[in-house]
Amino acid sequence: MAKIKKGILGAVSGKIGPVIGGIWKGIPYLRQVPKKKNKKSNTPAQIESRQKLRFMNELLVPFHPYVSIGFMHHAEQRTEISAAFSENYHKVAVGTHPNYTVVYHEFVISKGNLPMIEEVAMELQAPDVLKLSWLDNGIKNTSFDDQVMLVIYCPELHVTDGFSGGIKRRDKQCTFKFNPKMAGKRLEVYVSISSLNRKKIGNSRYLGSI
Repeated sequence: MAKIKKGILGAVSGKIGPVIGGIWKGIPYLRQVPKKKNKKSNTPAQIESRQKLRFMNELLVPFHPYVSIGFMHHAEQRTEISAAFSENYHKVAVGTHPNYTVVYHEFVISKGNLPMIEEVAMELQAPDVLKLSWLDNGIKNTSFDDQVMLVIYCPELHVTDGFSGGIKRRDKQCTFKFNPKMAGKRLEVYVSISSLNRKKIGNSRYLGSI
């Protein structure tokens, strides 16, 4: 793929003969028009690869609002979703089509060097109310107004609920009333942290299944 840094007429947009021009994340580019593939030439390995890619893409869909924040500093010349996909693809989806298994404790919703909250505990106080508690030990390079991010995922419904701000590191606890449709079902819970201005992000932590 060739990049166009400057041009007399500016960036090319659209198809011109055998090439397509456009702009992605502010970068002008030209690429060859993709050739039509012969489906009969697909090998079992190629089919398996495509199925796994599709499975992982679909798994990430309900997490998009959260990984868009969690991977915002790992999206140079790619999207936050692509960064999250790359981080999770090889360790989260295991098995073969159509019997993939999700390794939830390996799933990552954010990545960074901001120190996490410590000794996080969760408690289901009602069928649709989750309580979190944690310690703030005054770790260096943290701030009292760092923002907690909570993500609750329901595999059966393939939906998430949670928040990505409003609860501070110094609060040391919070309760969250999640989607009542998720009540009584298996839930996978994750927590992360970010600075108030989002310039720093922490590594997410898997809290377990409830």
